[in-house]
Amino acid sequence: MEWVRYMGGLEHSTFHHALARAFPSYTLVVDRNPAFGDFTTIQAAVDSLPVINLVRVVIKVNAGTYTEKVNISPMRAFITLEGAGADKTIVQWGDSADSPSGRAGRPLGTYNSASFAVNAHYFLARNITFKNTSPVPKPGASGKQAVALRVSADNAAFVGCKFLGAQDTLYDHSGRHYYKDCYIEGSVDFIFGNALSLYEDCHVHAIARDYGALTAQNRQSMLEDTGFSFVNCRVTGSGALYLGRARGTFSRVVFAYTYMDDIIVPRGWYNWGDPNREMTVFYGQYKCTGPGASFSGRVSWSRELTDDEAKPFISLSFIDGTEWIRL
Repeated sequence: MEWVRYMGGLEHSTFHHALARAFPSYTLVVDRNPAFGDFTTIQAAVDSLPVINLVRVVIKVNAGTYTEKVNISPMRAFITLEGAGADKTIVQWGDSADSPSGRAGRPLGTYNSASFAVNAHYFLARNITFKNTSPVPKPGASGKQAVALRVSADNAAFVGCKFLGAQDTLYDHSGRHYYKDCYIEGSVDFIFGNALSLYEDCHVHAIARDYGALTAQNRQSMLEDTGFSFVNCRVTGSGALYLGRARGTFSRVVFAYTYMDDIIVPRGWYNWGDPNREMTVFYGQYKCTGPGASFSGRVSWSRELTDDEAKPFISLSFIDGTEWIRL
């Protein structure tokens, strides 16, 4: 009932109330050595918060590798997770989609394979690595999706973070998200989901053994305001990489001012084996550079955007970011 009363007082906007909670209320420290922190695991620090959290809490995670599976429950909003540096603070786990769960040994599935799962609004992470330690699967292997981070909540931001995995590294599941100065590594569909997300000044690196795909955006309807936009990013790595596969019938992805290495397949995009999707997807490039950025070999159903067409995708307004991002 506390949550019901809180939501009833929002007057149809979380913006006003979120601003009041944008500054830290208190700080918790996580360190593998109990002498230097309040908790020895990230999950223990999260679990110490009220089930319904309404104030900004900073969880500082000191340098070290934390081998644990972390889940932030839906009502524990306003968490800031701060590492000592993405190369110094690492949270990791090794589940994949075919890993058995505790219930009759049934497979976890991709959704539950995440090493770190964010289900609460207004989450912010800085200078930390999220990693799935499952090995790079062979091409065509089944059940080897292994998520490093899943974000299933609105208004989440990541600054100076790393996301390390292979197939399905970053599950950008739902909500509006912002990634700034991040490093994302994977092989197949390693940025996927149906969020509305802006990737700015990020480095995307492929470790595909053969063919790979950078995105698999899952927009299912023309009425859904979702999609991925990459602005001022770098795409490097190994293998032959598609910019995206049309996982969703109305999949939407844009690359702007992005450097592309020569690993990009000239066609650029794949229709997920369904030619009908070629009429409904929205795949665009705008002023990209590098040996893999040439538009001359791209599929006919992608587009080279004009200034006016690109404008909605290349600023924080794409994710309504001026309303909720306070980094």
